[in-house]
Amino acid sequence: MATFNKRGYKEPKPKTEKAEPIFEQEPISTVDEKNSTTAGVFNALDETANKTEAFVEKNQKAIFGVVGAITFIALAYFAYQKFIAEPNEEDAIEQMFVAQQNFKQATDGVKSDSLYNLALNGSEGKLGFVKIASEYSGTKTGNLANYYAGMAFLNSGKYDKAIEYLSDFSSDDKILKPISIGAIGDAHAQKNQLKEALDFYVKAAENNKNEMTTPIYLLKAGKVALALKNKEEALKFFTDIKENYESSTEAQGIDALIGLSQ
Repeated sequence: MATFNKRGYKEPKPKTEKAEPIFEQEPISTVDEKNSTTAGVFNALDETANKTEAFVEKNQKAIFGVVGAITFIALAYFAYQKFIAEPNEEDAIEQMFVAQQNFKQATDGVKSDSLYNLALNGSEGKLGFVKIASEYSGTKTGNLANYYAGMAFLNSGKYDKAIEYLSDFSSDDKILKPISIGAIGDAHAQKNQLKEALDFYVKAAENNKNEMTTPIYLLKAGKVALALKNKEEALKFFTDIKENYESSTEAQGIDALIGLSQ
């Protein structure tokens, strides 16, 4: 049978050893929300959260639409790369093989004019560099076709076309990039546009400095500067070759050119 304690009655505590208190707990006081800054902040956060939830609920269709659009773009890019770009790249490589062979034979001096023409315009049922550059413009091979076309036009004496195609070529290659820039300088030089030629030779010399191409375009820049009667600038280019590229072919006889510039 249950028993009830009378009011004020306290059950005696069991006898145990009295432990020393580790710390004294401060009494917890009741906070008046109206006078509490912290409470106000939390209330504001709650209101903001509620507004955010309401916004999401109200605009969830629009939000899901944006997410769906991003997903669609990602999938479309993947599909483009897989089913369009990659096959196009393979087609472009196959098309350009014959043109490259014609270009190589032309640079070797075998019926150069006619072979450059075939390389540019196509042969044996395959496209030439001109159409490859336009029809496969979004591929690496199409970009490279701009370089080949520019060089073929340059060697064929069609300098404006050479400048056009070489200007459309882009590359980060340490050798090919300065050569393409220098070739634009060659086209301007052939047109007797020496100031423009000098600008491009300087750009070619400063682009991806290396032992192979840099002294070539420093020498060309120096010679054009001399032709423009700018001896001080020519001296700078020739001295650069002597001091920094002394083992290059261009360094041979550089002292004579330095003498002409002084």
